[in-house]
Amino acid sequence: MDINTFEPRTDLADLHEAVAAIRSEIAKVIVGQHQLIDLLMTGMLANGHILVEGVPGVAKTLAAKLLAGTIDAKFSRIQFTPDLMPADVLGTSIFNPQSKEFEYKKGPIFGNIILIDEINRAPAKTQAALFEVMEERQITNDGVSHQLDAPFMVVATQNPIEQEGTYRLPEAQLDRFLFKVEVKYPSLQDEIGILQSANEQGGDHAAVQHMKPVVSASTVIRLQQKVRTIIMEEKLLSYVAALVNQTRNNPGIYLGASPRASIAVMNCAKAVAVMNRRDFVTPDDVVYILPHVLRHRIILTPEREMEGITPDEVIGEILKAVEVPR
Repeated sequence: MDINTFEPRTDLADLHEAVAAIRSEIAKVIVGQHQLIDLLMTGMLANGHILVEGVPGVAKTLAAKLLAGTIDAKFSRIQFTPDLMPADVLGTSIFNPQSKEFEYKKGPIFGNIILIDEINRAPAKTQAALFEVMEERQITNDGVSHQLDAPFMVVATQNPIEQEGTYRLPEAQLDRFLFKVEVKYPSLQDEIGILQSANEQGGDHAAVQHMKPVVSASTVIRLQQKVRTIIMEEKLLSYVAALVNQTRNNPGIYLGASPRASIAVMNCAKAVAVMNRRDFVTPDDVVYILPHVLRHRIILTPEREMEGITPDEVIGEILKAVEVPR
C-alpha cells in the first residue's frame, strides 16, 4: 500500500482543506517556488520562525506577504536598516502629560505574521532585541512583560551575496529560527510562466492587493495544536536524537546543533507528515526536513570551509552515517 494513501486515524480534513486553500491562493501570484511555499506552511503549522535566504528578485518577500494575505490576522512588515533601534521594533514608553504616567506604545513587532526584510542590515543591539520575542513570544519593557497574541510567526529575509552594510546574525538568534530556506533561481519553464503571469496581471503589487484571507487566525492556532498530536514512534525520536548528536561529534563541525534543533526537527517532521495526508511520521519526513533545520545551526571547521564544503554536504554525510530505523 502507498504510505501516502493510508487512511489517517486522526481527522485531518480541515487541515488539508486549509493547506489546499492557501496553496491555491498563493499560486495565483507566484509561479514555481513550490518548496519555499511548502516550507513556509510547514513553519506556520509547526509554530516556528523562518529565515529565507536568496538573491534579490526570487520572490522571498512576496511569498511571505502572500502567506500573510491568506490568513485573516494582523500583518506587520519591518524594513531593517543600519540605523534601526530596538525601540523602533519593540516599542517604547512615552510620557502622557494628562495622566502624568509613562505609557507603553507597542511597536510593529506586535502582530501575528511579521515580515522582517533584510534582517542582516540591522546592528547587533537591534538583532538582540528579537531574542525574547522570538523565543518566549513576549516583550519586557520597564519590568513589565507584554504577551504577544497567537499565532506569532517571524519570516525574515536576507541576501547572501551583498556584504556591504550588513551584520552577521548572532548564533543565538539563528538558533531561534525553525529553519533556513535557501531560495534558488527559477527554472527556465517557471520563468516563462512568471513573465506570462506578470503580463496578464499587471504586476505583483496589484495581485497582492486582491488576495483574500482563506484561513482565520483561530483556525491556524487549532491546526498547530492538531499537528502536535501527530504520532511519532520512539524509534524515530531516537533517530532524530542520533542525527543531531552526530553534529556534535563530527570532526568537520566546529559547533554542533543544540537540543532546540532536535525539537525543531520533530515538530517540522510532524507538520510535513500532515501535509502529506498522514497522522504519523516516517523517516522520509525527517530526512526531508533535516537540512533546512540544521544548515544555519552548525558551524564548519575552517579546514572544511577552505575545502569549499557546505553545511548541506556535511548534513548529507551525517544522514548516510546514521542507520535509518525500520
